[in-house]
Amino acid sequence: MILQHIFYSDGNTKKISWVIKTNDIIVNQDRIHAEMYKDKVTNIQSKYIALHVGLFWGIGVFIIKNEDSIKIKLDEKVMYNHFTVNSKIEDELIQKRIQFIRQLVKQRKLKIDFEIIDKSNNLASNTED
Repeated sequence: MILQHIFYSDGNTKKISWVIKTNDIIVNQDRIHAEMYKDKVTNIQSKYIALHVGLFWGIGVFIIKNEDSIKIKLDEKVMYNHFTVNSKIEDELIQKRIQFIRQLVKQRKLKIDFEIIDKSNNLASNTED
């Protein structure tokens, strides 16, 4: 059965978090950054890491299955533009995350729809550092 998921993610210099909502089930996850990233990445870089890790995790625990539909809610206009109109970015870490995310989507034949939301509506929002 192909499912429709709503995916939120967030990150800062210390941690990443994501929320996957499927029907009435909401799964919240957060992780402290790996040592190689902790206090070494910007908030925007961290948001890309959170999106990548969250999607990978969702697939790994079988919440997200091949050919599922995912509405990815982003609270950063720059991220929305990177994924919807392929705007360029010079940041190598972000370029790699985008590449990995697109690779996951292609391999798993996921149907992705991006939506821009206000930060106050981000269910994965990090309220503390």
